Amino acid sequence: MTATSPSATGGRTLPLDHPGPWLRRYHGTPARAGATLVCFPHAGGSASFYYPYSEALSARYDVIAVQYPGRQDRHREPCMESVGELSRTIAAELAARVPADRPLAFFGHSMGAVVGFETARALERLGTGRAPDLFLASGRRAPALSRDDGIHRLPDRALLAELQKLGGTDVRMLDDPELFQLVVPTIRADFAAVETYRPEAGARVNCPVVALIGDVDPRVTAEQAAAWRDHTTADFALRVFSGGHFYLAERQREVIATLTAHIDPLKA
Repeated sequence: MTATSPSATGGRTLPLDHPGPWLRRYHGTPARAGATLVCFPHAGGSASFYYPYSEALSARYDVIAVQYPGRQDRHREPCMESVGELSRTIAAELAARVPADRPLAFFGHSMGAVVGFETARALERLGTGRAPDLFLASGRRAPALSRDDGIHRLPDRALLAELQKLGGTDVRMLDDPELFQLVVPTIRADFAAVETYRPEAGARVNCPVVALIGDVDPRVTAEQAAAWRDHTTADFALRVFSGGHFYLAERQREVIATLTAHIDPLKA
């Protein structure tokens, strides 16, 4: 799929409600949005994972969720197995569609953290004035600690066990063998993208970074999350919540309080 670039639109910002596959707004834009919040899903996840957060925050911010190809209404499209390709395409979409007249924050969970990080870097390179003012990295070790855990090469039964261990995936999907077989190619492609991802040496963003994790996450420790401090030229903070890899589903109220505490000052 060809990405939309700023040059292709004459430098204009296209309305987000204009038909497009990549970005979803579930609850409209408040008349006086304090910021734009762009949310990046985890491996195997979809934009609708963030529906509850959009519902809770849409009176305050313009909440946008990214929809990767290969899932839900994009299930006929091939998945992208490269974080670089995925992030460059998303950056072009955001540069064409997201207004530059309000602060911009990114929130990415798990795979979404590295996709969001590389999307932020791609936007900085584009120089359109739409690079994020804040990046929130959830449930993911720092980019420099990326490694191939081999999950995308596991047999189906072992892959299913890994997903059950992490939680967060729709239980109906895991319990239905036919449904699982339909979605397993997408899950494998996503894990392949994130497990083969390696950042450039010294990769950083120029905005503050906040790392968020659950205290019993089997995939990332507080020390690994704290290493995100090496990937920003600005301020860094670490926030630890009670819960596992998908703590943000269990601790929505606390996570929202953290988000607003870091995003609201961007209005100043």
